[in-house]
Amino acid sequence: MPHILSITLFALLVPSLLVPLCSSYNHSNTCRSYCGNVSIDYPFGLKYGCGHPGYRDLLYCINGVLMLHVASGSYRVLDIDYTFQALTLHDPHLSTCNSIVLGSRGNGFVVEPWRAPFLTPVPDNAFLLIGCSVKSSLFQGIPSKHLACRNVSGLGCEDYYRCPAWGFIGPTNVGLVYGSGPPECCTVAYDDLGAGQGVNLTKLDCQGYSSAYSLAPLRIDGPHEWSYGIRVKYSLQGHDAFCKTCEATRGTCGYTGDHGSEITEVCFCETHNSTSNCDSTSVESMIAEAVVLRTSSTYAIILIGFLVSMVLWNKD
Repeated sequence: MPHILSITLFALLVPSLLVPLCSSYNHSNTCRSYCGNVSIDYPFGLKYGCGHPGYRDLLYCINGVLMLHVASGSYRVLDIDYTFQALTLHDPHLSTCNSIVLGSRGNGFVVEPWRAPFLTPVPDNAFLLIGCSVKSSLFQGIPSKHLACRNVSGLGCEDYYRCPAWGFIGPTNVGLVYGSGPPECCTVAYDDLGAGQGVNLTKLDCQGYSSAYSLAPLRIDGPHEWSYGIRVKYSLQGHDAFCKTCEATRGTCGYTGDHGSEITEVCFCETHNSTSNCDSTSVESMIAEAVVLRTSSTYAIILIGFLVSMVLWNKD
């Protein structure tokens, strides 16, 4: 009976002693993941602390569908091109060659001011604004101050008017002379609207919009072959060197902090976190390792004492 009791106590105690030792060195790269068929890697992340802090609270995986959320609303992410640093987005209320959506239901595209340096539509992305009011800021001011409606990378309203969708509503003012009223369609580039403006359909007083982008050097034969969607480039603003150094030392790039504290880039290593790379040992990690070592020694002494006491007890 004493032997059975000793073995039972030993079996119950040993796991509780070993858990702190094992958990201190348990580390895996949980940031790299997938949502549907889209891979999520640096600088993006789905979990808190993963990726670059400039892209925090940006992507969400909902029932296997990757969504991007910015000031103007939510968009489905069709693709992340890590080679050319670009995302392809879909707005369900985006007008295409086969369907024109009016009623200001489209999102347009607006990002928060602090996020603007990290995320912006590519230069060859054309925004075709539809049904804008004569009071729209697009057409205000003296003629020389009017925002020019133009083609962007060969994409423009003149060709867009050829789409079947116009047959259902019919452009009423297709002239390009502002004196006869604003055109039903006005093509602009994102940067034409000015810093901080974005494609805000409410502020621009427009009923709808389309967006298409050019993938040169592909030759396209009319608007029915355009690539509809919003092509957005992302930039690390020169901070990618940190992550490259971190990954070169077998670390995972991430960040710490939240809206109530300072956001700091962090390299997650196997046994510690670092603000540089896994080959450097910070003061914090040295303290953490000392605590782990001291705790491990304490557990070892307790375990040895317990075993000795069991042996002496069993002899009696």
